[in-house]
Amino acid sequence: MARILIVEDNAELAAGIRHNLMFEGYEVMIAPDGNAGIDDVRTFTPDLIILDVMLPGIDGFQVLRTIRRDGVNTPVLMLTSLGEEADQVRAFRLDADQYVVKPFRLVELLERIAMMLRRAAAQPSSGPSSPAHIRFGDVTVDKTSRRVTKSGRDIQVTPRALDLLLVLADRPGTVMSRHDLLKTVWKHQAEVVTRTVDSHISELRQKLEDEPDSPRHIITVWKAGYRFDP
Repeated sequence: MARILIVEDNAELAAGIRHNLMFEGYEVMIAPDGNAGIDDVRTFTPDLIILDVMLPGIDGFQVLRTIRRDGVNTPVLMLTSLGEEADQVRAFRLDADQYVVKPFRLVELLERIAMMLRRAAAQPSSGPSSPAHIRFGDVTVDKTSRRVTKSGRDIQVTPRALDLLLVLADRPGTVMSRHDLLKTVWKHQAEVVTRTVDSHISELRQKLEDEPDSPRHIITVWKAGYRFDP
């Protein structure tokens, strides 16, 4: 039974979502604010998080930033009344997986949740023919533990940026368009805009390249996309 955490301060809305999720067979917990949500992520260990943005105390963006910084890769569906593209971009830069604007259709919400859980369960592990580590320059990436080091020091890379690096590194020398990367890493969600890819590429360069403005490994191919050179 999948466990779902709802971080929502609107008690009536949270209760309604919880009722329908429990009817679908999920185990559900509600956190009424951001701090409680962070605590419940650590203790309840949900399989999926439904996260409101406008929360008392710390907002949903801060909650998402905190749990991703702590290494939590749990799928997150942002549920918010903020419908501006800038807010969506901010959410995806912080590694949200889905972004649903209120008011929403319950059937659509339930389908998105089911899809996210199916996708998380179907994530492939590295096969025997796939190297367990990626090495370039003084960077090493352990694909199993998802640990990234540079010159022996641990580097904190957001989960989605790491997914992006792994996709590029599995195809060394191959140019991948933004469309290809959206399709592979984000499963081509309509809400994800192409500059989200650029934002994560920038993060990888800032953290892993010796000279981020003149990268040697994560290369921009003009008008085509990106390429990884080991």
